[in-house]
Amino acid sequence: MELVILVPCCFFLVALIKFLYDYLWVPLRIQHMMNSQGIKGPPYRFIHGNSKEVARLEQEALSKRVALTDDIFPKVLPHFYTWINRYVIREEFCLYWNGARPELVISEPELIKEVLQTSEKKIQEKKLSDIGREFLGNGLLFIAGEKWAKHRKLANHAFHGESLKNMTPAIITSVETMLEKWKVLFTSEVISRTAFGSSYLQGEKIFAMLQKLTIIMSRNLFKSRIPLISKLWKSADLLESEKLSKEIKDRVMNIVKKREDEAVNGEVNSFGNDFLGLLVNAYHDSDEKNRFSLEDLLAECKTFYFSGQETVNSLLSWIMTMIINETLRLYGPSNGLAKAVTREVQSGKLLLPANIDILPLYTGVHRDPHFWGDDVHHFKPKRFAEGIAKATNYTAAAFLPFGLGPRSCVGMTFAMIETKIVLSMILQRYTFTLSPTYVHSPIFVLSIRPQHEIQVILEPPHHNA
Repeated sequence: MELVILVPCCFFLVALIKFLYDYLWVPLRIQHMMNSQGIKGPPYRFIHGNSKEVARLEQEALSKRVALTDDIFPKVLPHFYTWINRYVIREEFCLYWNGARPELVISEPELIKEVLQTSEKKIQEKKLSDIGREFLGNGLLFIAGEKWAKHRKLANHAFHGESLKNMTPAIITSVETMLEKWKVLFTSEVISRTAFGSSYLQGEKIFAMLQKLTIIMSRNLFKSRIPLISKLWKSADLLESEKLSKEIKDRVMNIVKKREDEAVNGEVNSFGNDFLGLLVNAYHDSDEKNRFSLEDLLAECKTFYFSGQETVNSLLSWIMTMIINETLRLYGPSNGLAKAVTREVQSGKLLLPANIDILPLYTGVHRDPHFWGDDVHHFKPKRFAEGIAKATNYTAAAFLPFGLGPRSCVGMTFAMIETKIVLSMILQRYTFTLSPTYVHSPIFVLSIRPQHEIQVILEPPHHNA
């Protein structure tokens, strides 16, 4: 009888010790270690970290209005802005807690450059949450090692050189369609046609579902989870994301199967030279070393549907009266991807413990008056009159709209070509002014975007006789 009682009691005691070790001892030890190096931030709160404060500050920021020349940092990332101003002794670092997981926010360009370009195996890509995996799969953004090299090689082939040249007619066709019907979701059609050889009508359901997943993932970024409980009980958001992910998988596979059937029936000579064709070819590769699994194929489809749409949508939203580089500086689509430290490592002047994440804060760098001057919040395209290097005083990591190093955005050239074609074709047909009803309210939902959309007044150009 005593043994029957003793066994579960021992099990409970071991589980309790492990829980307290993970959620109390380790966070407090890491906090002390970072504080001793002069790195401060909001104190760790048991289990939830700083997630409650993040939610409160984000909610407060939603109702704040900003002028076009105001600093958007406190609006789009209010928690980081608040903590940096409240706690930071060394301006370029801030430590906060995403649940029991510490995250070091960095905005010092040289350290950002070192982190993004490092070949140190102890610093790797941060793993996705459960909802994140449903959203993007384990695609190019989050895989590592030989698998990443294989995926990157294929993506480089799809989005460089002759392949980009061949995409130009598809982009022009999409712009012409937009100018005729002015569909809001234009960039989705471009990605669908150029990367997957389908019209927007074939892909619109996928885009709508990805948009829902974007919102779900964004509202779960700072929610803490206890691993054992999250395995036993799934939240409503996780269940919804799994459902959406399955529907996306089914629709993508229908497009893939149609491509396979066309090749088998002799309707086309190959699976195609667009990005989807390259993925299907890799899926059928006879060399097992180069072959993509079904999961690989689906993950890369999600990655390029989302990344292509988000990057260019954000750029096009703000570009109406701006020049590309200055727009990317002020309203860059990405705020950076976190890295994870797997074992204690020395990075520059910092000793980083295992199980800490590093987040390069692009918004902080892009709006730092030290690099850009006292008019840092003003739209001033002539900053780039002599090129990016001169504009940043030859500090490569001061301008990071597409990242830096081996994992910089593979679709960067494609996005720039698309934007230039779009602008040139629009300006041939329209002049535009900002609507007087427009409310400037940028927000962060995985990327920086306008809260109330961009309202503009379009008019045919007036030619003098």
